Amino acid sequence: QVQLVESGGGLVQPGGSLRLSCAASGSILGINVMGWYRQVPGEQRELVARTNAGRTDYADSVKGRCTISRDNAKNTVYLQMNGLKPEDTAVYYCYAYIRATNTGHWGQGTQVTVSS
Repeated sequence: QVQLVESGGGLVQPGGSLRLSCAASGSILGINVMGWYRQVPGEQRELVARTNAGRTDYADSVKGRCTISRDNAKNTVYLQMNGLKPEDTAVYYCYAYIRATNTGHWGQGTQVTVSS
């Protein structure tokens, strides 16, 4: 089993920045993809950014404003978010995928609120 613990969410003014962190523990050997999704009540969870073997993908809505990075030594993935907008308000979830077992794992989520 893989445990993912997110941190770094909170309330920020429009134009501000936040850095989310997600620490993985447990059966983490062989994690291929790590990423961030977000969800607004009543809507589907959507991809924000993901990283796999050095390749990164971003949602169009966050390109140029967000950067995902991964520290394999710390088993941690980060999401640096700049130029935050009210529409970025959501619960952000960390995700990890292990190809060898074809299993996906989710964190508990961290709230990000962008408001003046």
